[in-house]
Amino acid sequence: MVTITRFEDLIAWQKARELTRIIYAAAKKGVFAKDFGLSGQIQRASVSIMSNIAEGFERSRLGEFHQYLSIAKASCAEVRSQLYVALDVGYLSKDEFEKILNTAEEVARIIGGLRAAVSKEKAISGKVSENDPEFFSQHSGPSTQDSGLSTQD
Repeated sequence: MVTITRFEDLIAWQKARELTRIIYAAAKKGVFAKDFGLSGQIQRASVSIMSNIAEGFERSRLGEFHQYLSIAKASCAEVRSQLYVALDVGYLSKDEFEKILNTAEEVARIIGGLRAAVSKEKAISGKVSENDPEFFSQHSGPSTQDSGLSTQD
């Protein structure tokens, strides 16, 4: 098992960072860049994904981490919804849209897996309280890529 001590080591955060980079690149091109409302909103939503993963992890309590992962997953849905708007008004080609949408869906799946792993850990962690700030250094949880806990090579 891998002990995760930094949010930067979470695959969920790494993939959310990649999604944010892709969103920013798309939103600064052509007419999309001139739509300050939509481009700003989709950028904020993508940043929210990675920020909520980081903030929840740093709180070091499983219940709070689970809650922040739920918010991050909801922000993925917000990004996906805004991608449809960008497609519908012609800011993204069908290919660009599908590439970004697939990345957003992957991030949502990974966050969902991490959220499930946190729930499982919470259920079996009777010996160490989730209120213990040292929880994450004492418990590593699953180390599969689907859970979002393992580090990338």
